[in-house]
Amino acid sequence: QVQLEESGGGLVQAGGSLRLSCAASGRTFSSYIMGWFRQAPGKEREFVAAIRWSGGSTKYADSVKGRFAISTDNAKKTVTLQMGSLKPEDTAVYYCALDLNFAYIGTTMAEFEYWGQGTQVTVSS
Repeated sequence: QVQLEESGGGLVQAGGSLRLSCAASGRTFSSYIMGWFRQAPGKEREFVAAIRWSGGSTKYADSVKGRFAISTDNAKKTVTLQMGSLKPEDTAVYYCALDLNFAYIGTTMAEFEYWGQGTQVTVSS
């Protein structure tokens, strides 16, 4: 089993920045995909960004390209989502997820086997 724990959410004004982290523990794998999804009130959970653990290939949702950056710290087994130029529409619960199929970077919930509990990000206008 794999456990994922997010941290770093909070309240920020529009235009500000926040950094989310996700720590993975438990069973280890040689390579996998780690991603971030978000769910705003009344909306479906949506893909934000993902990264291949080995090799560093990344993928972003169009809505966050150029504003968010995903990265990994292999030694600490963490994935970080650096969020900048935040907008009120970025307000959501952000979830960390892990996909064991590292052949390609998926963007749907069904492709990710493990999930964290989520962390709230609120952007005020």
